[in-house]
Amino acid sequence: MSQAFRILAALVGGLLLGILLANQSPDAGAFMLLFTKRIGGAWLHGLQMVIVPLVVALLVIGIAASAEAARAGRIAARALLAFVVILWINTLLSAFLTPLLLKLFPLPAEWGDALRASLSGAKAAGQIPSLGDFFDKIVPTNIVDAAATDAFLPLTVFAMVFAFAITRLQAERRKLLIDFFQAIADAMVVVIGWVLVLAPLGVFCLAFGLGMETGAAAFGALAHYIAIVSTMGILVLLSAYPIAAIGARVGIGRFARAVLPSQIVAISTSSSLASLPTMLKSSEALGAPASVSGVVLPIAVAVFRATSPAMNLAVALYVAHLTGTPIGPGQLAAGVATAAITTMGSVSLPGTISFFASVAPVAVAMGVPIEALGLLVAVETVPDLFRTLGNVTMDVAVTATISARSGGSSENETDRLIEEIPG
Repeated sequence: MSQAFRILAALVGGLLLGILLANQSPDAGAFMLLFTKRIGGAWLHGLQMVIVPLVVALLVIGIAASAEAARAGRIAARALLAFVVILWINTLLSAFLTPLLLKLFPLPAEWGDALRASLSGAKAAGQIPSLGDFFDKIVPTNIVDAAATDAFLPLTVFAMVFAFAITRLQAERRKLLIDFFQAIADAMVVVIGWVLVLAPLGVFCLAFGLGMETGAAAFGALAHYIAIVSTMGILVLLSAYPIAAIGARVGIGRFARAVLPSQIVAISTSSSLASLPTMLKSSEALGAPASVSGVVLPIAVAVFRATSPAMNLAVALYVAHLTGTPIGPGQLAAGVATAAITTMGSVSLPGTISFFASVAPVAVAMGVPIEALGLLVAVETVPDLFRTLGNVTMDVAVTATISARSGGSSENETDRLIEEIPG
């Protein structure tokens, strides 16, 4: 039984038991709730405690790796520029479209009221920024204080600047610092792995409380969440087709046929890395030579997550909607900036870890309670499928575009990278 299935089973079991006891034996349920709330809260705190060092370390590693890749040549630099532009556009679209989707397809009032009542004790994570705070505090005056108060936006800005500063050091010192942050990230992933061993218990306890207090509304809300967040992933996926048609000058039908094998592998593996060999063939079918696809695709798999900022922001906005947290211009701006920046640090992490490492900073930067994330991770399997599918499709679209716009020319400095591609 996979970990994802165990967590999902714990979620369903906790909800069902909570609903059953709420209806059949409320006194026994209330007694159990005294313990389950504390156990679930302690498990969630265990995940929270590693977010700051993990995100900072991954940002330094990811941005430093991007800068190193850009030195590989003109094609790599163009690819990275395209990645950054697409990430910011997708994030801004999510900031506009997610609230629109929630208005067009709202959570039924009785479900929303029940869930807000059950989460009424949830506290805002981090500081709630106003629009003035966004501009005043985006550059931190005290990085230690920013970390201590979970001020994620100034923290990510510092990490980004620090990472670029590292790339300017001598090779020996640069490697020393990158290895240091890699060791921190590796250690934090080990700690999260230990915490996730208890994930079924933690999710069960959180779900039990939700079932006790909301009843069957919890199932409807989770289905609604899956639909809203997955829709953002689907929209990013669909945007890859016009990008390929306009940027790579290929017909949408031809692009669809070429990328289909890569999409099939993505669906079956839920891994962009596992889809890399097939993406190379899809890019070749679109006219991209190995001298281009052999540079762009490995960089894309390492640092480019086309769907991540849009879907991460959608999760945070959904939780805000779920908990009745008003989102002002400052909070939205902080969420957009944090989502776009931190996605560069979501490299090579298992799905469950990546969910917390990428969504929690966005929620904290916006002042959104993160208690619901412990439950939402249990149903992340479905949105994660659209994350991978959208990432793979966009990777091929960008590769074909870079190839068409660069004339498919090869560069001597890319030969070494091509030889290192698996398979």
